Amino acid sequence: MSIINYASKEIQFKIVYYGPALCGKTTNLAYIHSRIDPGHRGDLVSLATAADRTLFFDFLPLNAVVIKGFKTKFQLYTVPGQVIYNATRQLVLRSVDGIVFVADSQWEKMEENAESFRNMEENLAKQNIALDDIPYVIQYNKRDLPNIAPVHYLQFLLNNRKKRVPDFEVISTTGQNVFAALNAVSQLLLHKFSKDSNAQRSAAPASL
Repeated sequence: MSIINYASKEIQFKIVYYGPALCGKTTNLAYIHSRIDPGHRGDLVSLATAADRTLFFDFLPLNAVVIKGFKTKFQLYTVPGQVIYNATRQLVLRSVDGIVFVADSQWEKMEENAESFRNMEENLAKQNIALDDIPYVIQYNKRDLPNIAPVHYLQFLLNNRKKRVPDFEVISTTGQNVFAALNAVSQLLLHKFSKDSNAQRSAAPASL
């Protein structure tokens, strides 16, 4: 859920990078952080567990969309990939506005991809959020490795719903399509925010 900061005139949106262990979530955030002007981003914070970690930072885009005089600011988070840290995943997903699901393209990771996607749906459901009601995109990461599944198989596995979402072939180590995926989910959530805001204004009773 977006946070409106009246003091700084900012609307903050939370985007979570979700996916199995070692799929490239951390590499995504590290690449994005390294390419943003230091004057427009916060520190990259890492909360480490015994074998995994959660990263987050916030940034104000150079061409930030202005909504009713408020600039849009984004907070990016990763979830730990290992199943034993599911409580942390649930915590990170709270008040989420958009999701980038990062899949590992290697054949041997297909079961983990599918399980992580199911887990994401389950954790959203615990917040009474249906996946189809939240803006999200899918990355097929590690497209530079030799033993990878074709995109059409990954789409069959992860993007086979009635309404398909934007998906991207990504190499997070080089940055290929990393910003394309981030821009896509940002546009989706901004569109949803504007649509919901207009609907609320229409439903509001007229003042006397």
